[in-house]
Amino acid sequence: MSADGMPAALSPYVTTLAAYDLGPGSGGVHRGLPSSTLSITIPEADPVDIAWVGRPGPGRRLRAAVAGLHLDAAELRQRGCTRGLWLTLTPPGAAALLGVPASALAGEVAELADVVPALADLPERLAACRSWAQRRALVERRLLAGLARHGDRAARRTPRAALAALSGTGRVEEAARLLGCSRRHLSGAVRAELGVTPKEYQRLVRFEAARARLVAAARSGAAGLADVAAASGFADQAHLTREWRAMAGCTPTEWLRTEGPTPQPPSQPPR
Repeated sequence: MSADGMPAALSPYVTTLAAYDLGPGSGGVHRGLPSSTLSITIPEADPVDIAWVGRPGPGRRLRAAVAGLHLDAAELRQRGCTRGLWLTLTPPGAAALLGVPASALAGEVAELADVVPALADLPERLAACRSWAQRRALVERRLLAGLARHGDRAARRTPRAALAALSGTGRVEEAARLLGCSRRHLSGAVRAELGVTPKEYQRLVRFEAARARLVAAARSGAAGLADVAAASGFADQAHLTREWRAMAGCTPTEWLRTEGPTPQPPSQPPR
């Protein structure tokens, strides 16, 4: 068992398992920011409506939503009951726990039952639970069952070393050098498994790092946007703001004003 209570076998694959409540102040609306993880959102009762910010066309109404890596923001809207369960997986976790490569979901949101038929009954099973402890235990059991089915095959194909190298460097060429391969080989392996290019993956990692520092700074009041930008690898505050506009559809300040720092799990809304 890991320090956060997660079974050790799931720790390499599950980054978040939490309850959420959008609450009355949000109007049941949440902005899902770009992420280097995959997310599963299971509303407690009413379906969730999801639309991509800035993309044409209607959104989708889903009983349980699974979203791949994405470089655009999404708007999640729940009417009626605004509570639910939120789960995020590392890219290797998609293959190991769900049986599908992360590339199959990149830039998309789909019904969980369509992606993983074995989990089609999970929303109803969760609704029947009487406590958060029961819900968490149920999800962990189902994920462990998925790992038993898919884990060995996934371990042979997921480029974990490549993801670690890309996360720890600022340039794709440097990551390729550390791995002892060509940039072309690295790009092909990452795109095949994640559905994004190595540069896009690094962009997601940098955005997430900036978001985490932004939240920490807002809570403590100890740092401003310029400090967050510098610590996160942006040229300056203007560069950070441009990237947030492009990826989140708003500036960092606008995001903090509308959503702001939120309590940590188990009450944190889906990201």
